[in-house]
Amino acid sequence: MNWFKQQLANVVGTEEPEYGPTAIRSLNTQIEKTPYTILTRDDLKWKALGTTNVETETFYFLCDDGTTAMAQVIYSNVGGLHTTAQFNSKIFNHDGPGKHLWTSDPLSDYGFDESQTNFYAENVAIELNEAGDTYTIKSAVNEENIVNLTLKRTAPGFQVGADGTSYYGTDLENPWAHMRHAFWPRGAVSGTMQTRTKTYQIVGSGFLSYAIQGGKPHHLAARWNFVNFQGPSYSAVLMQYTTPQSYGKTSVSFGGIAKDGEIVVAGNTEVKHVESKQESEYDWPEPTVISWRWTGEKDGKEVVGSIDGELPQRTDRVDVLAHLPGFVKSFISGATGLKPHIFQYSSKDTLTLKLKIGDEEVSETGRLFSEATFIS
Repeated sequence: MNWFKQQLANVVGTEEPEYGPTAIRSLNTQIEKTPYTILTRDDLKWKALGTTNVETETFYFLCDDGTTAMAQVIYSNVGGLHTTAQFNSKIFNHDGPGKHLWTSDPLSDYGFDESQTNFYAENVAIELNEAGDTYTIKSAVNEENIVNLTLKRTAPGFQVGADGTSYYGTDLENPWAHMRHAFWPRGAVSGTMQTRTKTYQIVGSGFLSYAIQGGKPHHLAARWNFVNFQGPSYSAVLMQYTTPQSYGKTSVSFGGIAKDGEIVVAGNTEVKHVESKQESEYDWPEPTVISWRWTGEKDGKEVVGSIDGELPQRTDRVDVLAHLPGFVKSFISGATGLKPHIFQYSSKDTLTLKLKIGDEEVSETGRLFSEATFIS
């Protein structure tokens, strides 16, 4: 029966059998031997797998004038039979509080250069320079938001563990799925996002998250937490996901703290929704008070970083299915019967990063962008 259920799940995305926590090898198991690795240009190659997966490059921008924006490319393959590519962009509070400009466009004539580091489509180009330290992001695919940006990293890129990857399967030497993340935690963005009514000068802090979900997304993670903090001297990123019951509701939590020119700490993290609220029993529990924590070592000294406190008022509540390519949307909605949502928060100088390196203590307020995602 488990074999039958697994074949059905592979084909149409239905719920998997309960394999338990032994069927996932979390990237957290790599940290004791290799807390993190510095990214090379090759580490940012698109994989363009021939099996079911969703691969993304997501750029977040926290601008000096208070603007929050993002740009994203999604490349997805379903069943090894059908690929799609999508370019998304968002400018928060474009026409006032809560009035965001969101564009999401399917792409045509998409593909990669020979090195697999540059993505191209009709009216879209995402290019990594030869030095591997600068991306250019250009899109004229939607006249509502014409994007022309440059992101130069100012701290090393990194992935937690040896390869930033968790593996799924009952035979972990031959996994049937995987999840990988890599980050540019700190960078400088410049350029414009041109809408029909305004040209935004996108100047300030930039952040990149590269991710590949090497399997059906709702099979790999049921819930997510993410924070991107940008202060005058320090940046912090935390990513955490919880697997569905099929993999024992296992938590995988990782991230790092950087400053210009160096990684301060990277490895294990922890997140807690200290307080939450629900509008009804059918809603997701939206966090209102949160705690993020980073731990590790630097030069033999214990490092602890933390951000604790009340989240700012929710910036947006996103219906996940409304923003996915249609072919991906069909198997998630059909399989879960639920409506996944992302709660997004953006703030300036309302929360403080506290950092202790040995006996040295530092506190710094800054900008942050955070998400709490509920899939199933």
